[in-house]
Amino acid sequence: MSDSKQHSKHHENGDHDHDHSHAHTDHSHWSDMHLKVKTLESLLVEKGYIDPAALDVIVETYETKVGPRNGAAVVARAWNDDAYLRRLRENATEAIAELGFSGRQGEHMKIVENTADTHNMVVCTLCSCYPWSVLGLPPVWYKSAPYRSRAVMEPRVVLSEFGLELPEEVRITVWDSTAEMRYLVIPQRPDGTQGWSEEALAEIVTRDSMIGTGLPLVRMESKA
Repeated sequence: MSDSKQHSKHHENGDHDHDHSHAHTDHSHWSDMHLKVKTLESLLVEKGYIDPAALDVIVETYETKVGPRNGAAVVARAWNDDAYLRRLRENATEAIAELGFSGRQGEHMKIVENTADTHNMVVCTLCSCYPWSVLGLPPVWYKSAPYRSRAVMEPRVVLSEFGLELPEEVRITVWDSTAEMRYLVIPQRPDGTQGWSEEALAEIVTRDSMIGTGLPLVRMESKA
């Protein structure tokens, strides 16, 4: 399926500044699609066209080895290295590739930074564009029709359902991910983490905090 919709952002007031250039397939029936995929997979295995062990390795790589660990390393470097953060702002794709993270679904990257008065969250309103190279496989809820529609229309309510209550004065900006542009949220660095190593910082960066539906973990122990 080709994807040529333009990247865009939506503010909490519901105003849009984009134009989607074509209609996409309705992905509301994920259960049916999952069943069809499993049936096809079983048939291909039975015919000897694919190796189930190889499939397991690929899935495990994206779920546990790639997962959000790559993105967490990017965030930790950005928190600790101002020069690297500037390079991310100028060309996120190239800066992320400096750490060895590139490839499928990560060819066109942009970072958006949370601040004291602005919170960013990412959605793909018409399909499920997602930066695999830094976040691994997308969670099921990211691909669901309710998240894709409600994240734009009522982002504050959606965030509260994730357990994230933001002060009313914090503005929420929703970024619409596309095949042409995928987003990585750089969450605010938690207080008390100055002097921490990049490895320690990466441990508190969650997948959801890089989508914008969560925050970094808060740990009281010293990580210096």
